[in-house]
Amino acid sequence: MIDLSVVIITHNSRKLLEKCVGSVMHATRDVEYEVIVIENGSSDGSAEWLEGREDIRSIINEKNNGVAPARNQGLAVAKGRYLLILDVDTLVEPGSLDLLVSCMDAHPEVGLGAPKLTDGAGELQYTCRYYPTVMSKLYRRIPAEFARKRLEEEMMQDWDHAGERYVDYVIGACQIFRREAFEAVGPLDESIFYGPEDIDYCIRMWRAGWKVMYFPQCVVRHLERRITTRLMSAMTLKHAVGLAHFFLKHRYVMAPGKLPGSRSGEKQE
Repeated sequence: MIDLSVVIITHNSRKLLEKCVGSVMHATRDVEYEVIVIENGSSDGSAEWLEGREDIRSIINEKNNGVAPARNQGLAVAKGRYLLILDVDTLVEPGSLDLLVSCMDAHPEVGLGAPKLTDGAGELQYTCRYYPTVMSKLYRRIPAEFARKRLEEEMMQDWDHAGERYVDYVIGACQIFRREAFEAVGPLDESIFYGPEDIDYCIRMWRAGWKVMYFPQCVVRHLERRITTRLMSAMTLKHAVGLAHFFLKHRYVMAPGKLPGSRSGEKQE
């Protein structure tokens, strides 16, 4: 069995895809890996570029099937003992995926892990967080001091992000799954076209008895190409539907209540 399967989905992002795949291949040396790309109904020549690449396993979809369904396609054929989902708008720093595999090997209790994400300028992105609430989602639209403070708390901005730590969840731009944990928990929730499928999966990991952990010594640059910036766009509406499904599924609105997570037993080094 190979060490790592890297699953990337793309939709009309050929230039980003070329850079992302290139960063994986140039930055990964110590582990045996494969790259799987799911082309999600693009019209920018991505499919044609993939067809000429023998070093990439590709799945070509005729339409945009959404994030979770497309990722599940890649995860279903992955052969690695670790499975990594990676957004197309990321660049892997040299050695980071090798180190991420080593970190997971060192922590057999962790079913899902994530590296530190930085923006294009190298600044920290707050990507490990406490569980969101309906109000915290609304706070993102409110330009008020109280809303900002509540969001800072949820995003753990009072922590220096310098050491390994169990966290409630990590965003799905880069998540690594232990194969045994993935097989126990099952695929991503395909009822969520785009949105909180990453939070949902971390909750399911915790419920299945696995830990979720942040590994800041591993670094991936995340350009964070947001696709829900317009208030009434189709993707914004699909995101809202995904959020509604998430909160109904986990039966909370204002507070996570008894959801399993890091606050039931944090580890910070």
